[in-house]
Amino acid sequence: MKQIILLLTGIWVSIIAVAQSAGDIAIIPQPVTLEIKNARFVLNNQTRIAASSKSADVQRVIRYFTGQVNRATGYSLAVQPAAAKSNVISFVLNSKANTTLGKEGYSIDVTATGVQVTANEPAGLFYAVQTLLQLLPNEIESHSVMKKSACGTPVTWSIPGVHIVDYPRFAWRGLMFDVVRHYFTKEQVKQYIDEMVKYKYNVLHLHLTDDQGWRIEIKSLPKLTEVGAWRVDKVGTFGTFTPPADNEPRTYGGFYTQNDIKELIRYAAEHFVNILPEIDVPGHSMAAVASYPELSCTTDTYRVNSGEKFMQWTDTGFYALKDNTLCPANEKVYEFLDKVFTEVAQLFPFEYIHMGGDECAKNFWEKSDAIKQLMQRENLKDMHEVQSYFVKRVEKIIESKGKKMMGWDEILEGGLAPNAAVMSWRGIEGGIEAAKMNHDVVMSPNSNTYIDLMQGDPVIEPPVYKTVRLKASYQFEPVPDGVDAKYIKGGQANLWTEQIYNMRHAEYMTWPRAFAVAEAVWSPKEKKNWNDFTRRVESQFNRFDVAEIKYAPSMYDPIFDVSKEGEQLKVTMSTEVEGLDIYYSFDNSFPDKFYPKYTQPLIVPKDAVNLKVVTYRNGKQIGRQILMPVAEIRKRADKKK
Repeated sequence: MKQIILLLTGIWVSIIAVAQSAGDIAIIPQPVTLEIKNARFVLNNQTRIAASSKSADVQRVIRYFTGQVNRATGYSLAVQPAAAKSNVISFVLNSKANTTLGKEGYSIDVTATGVQVTANEPAGLFYAVQTLLQLLPNEIESHSVMKKSACGTPVTWSIPGVHIVDYPRFAWRGLMFDVVRHYFTKEQVKQYIDEMVKYKYNVLHLHLTDDQGWRIEIKSLPKLTEVGAWRVDKVGTFGTFTPPADNEPRTYGGFYTQNDIKELIRYAAEHFVNILPEIDVPGHSMAAVASYPELSCTTDTYRVNSGEKFMQWTDTGFYALKDNTLCPANEKVYEFLDKVFTEVAQLFPFEYIHMGGDECAKNFWEKSDAIKQLMQRENLKDMHEVQSYFVKRVEKIIESKGKKMMGWDEILEGGLAPNAAVMSWRGIEGGIEAAKMNHDVVMSPNSNTYIDLMQGDPVIEPPVYKTVRLKASYQFEPVPDGVDAKYIKGGQANLWTEQIYNMRHAEYMTWPRAFAVAEAVWSPKEKKNWNDFTRRVESQFNRFDVAEIKYAPSMYDPIFDVSKEGEQLKVTMSTEVEGLDIYYSFDNSFPDKFYPKYTQPLIVPKDAVNLKVVTYRNGKQIGRQILMPVAEIRKRADKKK
């Protein structure tokens, strides 16, 4: 009888161990395959590292891993040439390539006695390390030695027993960082790289030029940074500032020297990231024409934009209040761009240069005699063909430097340049059109991947013109139906920074939506599961708390849908995340779990001024207190009429 009891007890302990292991595992992006084993490997100060290769890249990956382990645990994991039989973590490059894994794939095997990480290339080992770190307790993200967890218990540095085989769905897994609208230092860009590689991103798209600044040194054109990198310092809601006075000092800004760029490229390469430079032309060029006014089609006094309004957006399009374009009819423009792209191409090893091409206001071109002469000479029918003429000439310049050209989907208008790749941002339609023309495409639709947009209700989020919630980002699918997948290079999330003044807010806007995009471009499409994803997101939040990285808790906030029943206002609420309870008040006090619980649409009391709401889970507050003015409810309801 005792033997039976012991056997049953052992089975029960094993079941609990497996269940605990499953509950601990919250990897983003989701691996291709993950098999849970009935074992755990415990990391300690006697754990050793073994490597099958002495290559510099492999050794750098090992130092990356042991450095983070040392910071959080205090353990110094020694690297030994010969593998011990137990308590060892082995990094192995396949002597014969595993075709399933490709260049960036890997496998991980964790047993009670050790861990083996295997890949074809050092990049695969690097991505395996990101997964391995996510398998360790949250405290591994600490910047200092952690003896105890947040709940006060001693930290056990254990890794659940798993067999993982993983590789990316797409080769292009990008994040765009706008360093123009607000300037971010070289060290902050490195910090962004540190954070993005944890989720297996491998392309950093740097938006380097725009109306609000020129951020890269071009030695043959010194005014670009002497003049173009600086503007009047203003704080508030970008795009609504008063125009600067002539005598206001231009003290805000900065730029990256060519040595800075080389340093960033080296740092990125050490983290298996390529940097895509963007020089945005012919629109978005106020900083360039402020530096060299002769590049414009118009005669005016130009200044780097400081956040004052200079574009007018309408239901049917947009036009410029002040000319911010380079002139396609001016040969000096192409001489200027030849100098710019010569130096950019020499700096950046990545195969592509992004030339922008988006949101080019053409109303000043329409008035230009030089443009009219160009149209007659080149037989151009309209302004779209004028821009296409410009884009095709830019492509020739970029290709003459040994690079390929990429642009936003507006470069399709008027005729696509012969070899151009398209980054589709105005939905996916431009990407579909380009792919059907056999051009390479990176999908980046603003409906899913624009992480500068609000991620919750405007009454609580920093104001931007539109909302993209986490669920919308998770619904991102890079390959549309009916499109040959071979032309879809991958996908990208874009962080524009008009309303982002500092690194903490950049983090808030990036995470968790960049988790969703990371999963869309790495994990198999068929593995998508929203409820499981949100479980893993919450686990990552705990890791970010330890790492002191900021994130948005917007997924816990209610979604408001308002309408009218006769003259009465009706409010319907829902949540992105399952299992949340909403409590509310109309009496101006702060609701908690003892207030009325939302169970059905609310009719707003006649004289109420504010609706306040908060979400709870299992009796604990999880969402933010949100104040929704009744005036705002009425405004939204009236718009629906």
